[in-house]
Amino acid sequence: MNPSAYVNQIEKNLRFRDLYERDFVRRLQFARDNGCNTAMLTGNGEPLANRDFLKDFAHWNQMVESPFRWIELQTSGVFLNDEYLRFLRNTVGVATMCLSVSDVLDPAVNAELMGTPAKLRVDIEALCAEIKRYDFNLRLSLNMTDAYEQRLGAGQATVDALLDRAQALGANQLTFRQLYAAADAALSQDIWVREHSASKALMGLVADTVRKHGRALEALPFGAVRYSVRDMSVVVDDDCMSAAVKPVMKYLILRPDCKIYTKWDDRGSLLF
Repeated sequence: MNPSAYVNQIEKNLRFRDLYERDFVRRLQFARDNGCNTAMLTGNGEPLANRDFLKDFAHWNQMVESPFRWIELQTSGVFLNDEYLRFLRNTVGVATMCLSVSDVLDPAVNAELMGTPAKLRVDIEALCAEIKRYDFNLRLSLNMTDAYEQRLGAGQATVDALLDRAQALGANQLTFRQLYAAADAALSQDIWVREHSASKALMGLVADTVRKHGRALEALPFGAVRYSVRDMSVVVDDDCMSAAVKPVMKYLILRPDCKIYTKWDDRGSLLF
């Protein structure tokens, strides 16, 4: 969503590779020193496309005085196979696989919305079974588009269908993610989101259903409340880009320039 590029010092500046490795590790340690417990491996594209970096991250993390032990990976599921899952579990130390889907009910529509090439299309059901076979925590992160409403409407049946499907896939955790678009941005992504994001009516019904039928567990540091629904940990995330001003930082974002930012879409949020 952000047109600004960050210089890739950690992988591309080979002349000063040792310097930027130290910078990267120092930022990891800074995050740990300031109470950050979770490392989420994500990217502007598919993080699994860069296996070399994942291997390097595992090494750099072990160089930290107090390494991250709670490691998650956000993925569309492409490239995941038996060997890759073993690598993520054994070498990188990933504990939670966060499978990002834009239509959890229809794999064909999901592939279209995600822009996945035909040869890389994901069988969501089979993939979830493999993730569970390797005993990862499985989080389904639902990008809430209008695809569900076009098929089922914006009523209770749609919410129930999503919960049923997540439960059938064996999800341990479920996030309903409100899509983000900058109000005045003219990027094609922003325009698409404004036209195809799930309606306020559906998102409101999701939140109401979770509150009504779930057990409130605790408030997360950035304000959202986590609920137990059908033995799944469920969060409704209406601020996935951390755009709202809150007393605590939701993210520390370690960019390829080896510097930490607090907002995904603002270079002015440089912290360290």
